Amino acid sequence: MSDIDTITGSGLQAVLWDMDGTLLESENLWDTGLRRLSEHLGGPMTEETREATIGSSTPFALATVFDSLGLVRTPQALAEARTWLYSLMGEMFAAGLPWRPGAREALGLVRSLGLGSVLVTNTERELCDFALGILGREHFDHSVCGDEVPAGKPDPAPYLRAAELLDVDPGRCLAVEDSPTGAASAEAAGCTVLVVPSLVVVPAGPRRVFRDTLVGLTAADLPSLYSLVTV
Repeated sequence: MSDIDTITGSGLQAVLWDMDGTLLESENLWDTGLRRLSEHLGGPMTEETREATIGSSTPFALATVFDSLGLVRTPQALAEARTWLYSLMGEMFAAGLPWRPGAREALGLVRSLGLGSVLVTNTERELCDFALGILGREHFDHSVCGDEVPAGKPDPAPYLRAAELLDVDPGRCLAVEDSPTGAASAEAAGCTVLVVPSLVVVPAGPRRVFRDTLVGLTAADLPSLYSLVTV
């Protein structure tokens, strides 16, 4: 039986990819950016705030930083903070976005097997389009950004939208994530979640399987990982 036949028999129809910390080493850049924003706004970022913002949407991250500093979240203040942060992030993205280990090969593998593929990120379109130039748009059927859904991760909306764009059931999708926020989003949408942690520990969950790295991922691994929580 061929790899494609094995995957078809498993019921897996698509792989949905987180970006920051999963495909690209950009989670560290967001961490740096938010720390510098916190300093810019009035004080250092605590470890509690740092962990709360990993993998989060921009509005949630800004609100968390403001609250940690005791700042009033007026629309103008939040807009000015976003502009400051995105200017900084744009500079850091332009300086270079290295791949996570095994990510480039994993994207190519999924494409070669004919599975659907969607990039699902809390990063807003403004910066996501820059990153897509590095990742290669040819690897994805669609992309879903944090400012294109009613609510970002950990809400299930981003993953539900990705499945909708492919016209597949979320339960037929394997989501690849690195953070508790992203894993919660994909799990709530009904996806099987392959967790490859980067900066923080991700707790176990009923629809989560774990792997230390994407390095060495094979065609046989995909239906095997998917089937661990769907049998």
